[in-house]
Amino acid sequence: MNQKAMLEIKNYSKSYGGDKKAADDVSLTVMSGDIYGFIGHNGAGKSTTIRAVVGVLEFSEGEIYINGHSVKDEGMECKKVTAYIPDNPDLYENLTGTQYLNFIADVFDISEQKRKESIKRYADMFEITDSLGDLISSYSHGMKQKVAIISALIHEPKLLVLDEPFVGLDPKAAYTLKEIMHEMCDKGTAIFFSTHVLDVAEKLCNKVAIIKQGKIIASGSMEELTKGQSLEERFLEVANEQ
Repeated sequence: MNQKAMLEIKNYSKSYGGDKKAADDVSLTVMSGDIYGFIGHNGAGKSTTIRAVVGVLEFSEGEIYINGHSVKDEGMECKKVTAYIPDNPDLYENLTGTQYLNFIADVFDISEQKRKESIKRYADMFEITDSLGDLISSYSHGMKQKVAIISALIHEPKLLVLDEPFVGLDPKAAYTLKEIMHEMCDKGTAIFFSTHVLDVAEKLCNKVAIIKQGKIIASGSMEELTKGQSLEERFLEVANEQ
């Protein structure tokens, strides 16, 4: 498979007033077919970076490109090929699961046939088919997370961005999501996600970046970074060195 740079973050910085930067000169590249893990302590700058990537957070320092398009200047082109699953999905609770998924399919102009097939396939995989007719307001956090995941998959994004995707998922749903991520990458999708669960990142990712106090302190392929150690051991070692 010919790899292409799907996400390029170049010298991105963000501060919320004062001298301290939530993200400080962050640069990394996620290629098509990559599962790229973004790890760090709470407050390290993961969500600040992710929210800038998906166009939720404005920024002035640095550049971010998705599939060659500037997030700042060509936001709509970037959003067409990107899907984002935040750590706490905010869905329209007065809609049923089916209505919400059809609304998302309308936004991305998905055909009737294709959306039906995709919704059925993913709803069956996550075992929520029987609940799609219920109002989202009646769903548990885990069920809302599953609907958010399905809504992100139905337009077959070229870049999938997830912020702590396994929080709130039961073990079977987490396993299903990992299987889907592998399947998507085999087809050339790039995946960029933050996580605290280092053993999951170690098994799932081919590349990883460690961020501390807004700065990338280590990045590369999993083999390069771990050097025969576990990711947890390497993370603690690198984080303590800085």
